[in-house]
Amino acid sequence: MIRKRTPVPAAMVSRYFDAFLELLVAERGVSANTLSAYRRDLEDVAVYLAGGKTDSARGVLDGAATEDLRGYLKHLDGRGMTAGTAARRLSALRQFYRFLYAEGLRADDPNAILESPRQGRPLPKIISEGDVAELLRVAEQSKSADGLRLCAMVELCYATGMRVSELVGLPLAAVQRDPEFLIVRGKGNKERMVPLSGPSRDAVRAYLSVREAFLPEGTTSPHLFPGRGGKHLSRQRFFQMLKDLAEKAGLDRRKVSPHVLRHAFATHLLHHDADLRSVQQMLGHADISTTQIYTHVLDERMRRLVTEHHPLARHQAG
Repeated sequence: MIRKRTPVPAAMVSRYFDAFLELLVAERGVSANTLSAYRRDLEDVAVYLAGGKTDSARGVLDGAATEDLRGYLKHLDGRGMTAGTAARRLSALRQFYRFLYAEGLRADDPNAILESPRQGRPLPKIISEGDVAELLRVAEQSKSADGLRLCAMVELCYATGMRVSELVGLPLAAVQRDPEFLIVRGKGNKERMVPLSGPSRDAVRAYLSVREAFLPEGTTSPHLFPGRGGKHLSRQRFFQMLKDLAEKAGLDRRKVSPHVLRHAFATHLLHHDADLRSVQQMLGHADISTTQIYTHVLDERMRRLVTEHHPLARHQAG
């Protein structure tokens, strides 16, 4: 049985807790889900600090010292917390104390000398270019309205690297003039521009010719991919459609998802000599460190470059 933890009042966590969260919304445009995650993470630290590890005057986040926070990280390790979760908690703390220091609410930053938990960064799950080509080939076989819609969605997903929420939420206006670039509204309501490939534009045009089949008679929708009740097609529905398509294409349905197509977009671009900064912008990553999970592709490219072009390598090969 999972016990629900009673939320800690913000005033007990920190006098500046709400101000910090408001800053995240105002200056960084974080989503509601991200905001909730920060709140939970900081509340968890406050519960630990108030549990006897510090005196009553420092039983909240505001007055925590480096040793208090180091003790918290050891506490997480003792609870069997993964390095990834511990690193996320530490990230929330770092930003909170940077806020206090920058606003003059603390004279020091207790996080400054804390080391991040070591964690291996798993490589993203991807599928090969041949598998993507087979997915698209099978999707293109059906000329029904359902088939044309699925083909357009898969083409857009792979051609742009959009998140599934960005894909299903696309407005009809985004493609009505057959654009060469697509304006995508991503996390934090930030917009980015992504070029559209010829095949993806063709697929969208074909889908638009049958789009009305998905609308109740006499109704309209602002969404490119309308769903039920005036809403757009759900993420879950596209997820299932893609799984079924993978099965028809002879692929393992467990290894195919919208996020896998997003990873394939980035990896295949880098494999064909795209630069990391451009891929970062097209993926909508705020920090290039997030995009660096794909550097295994760059490492392989550099090894190939040295092997094929370095004079010593050519001499040894001869």
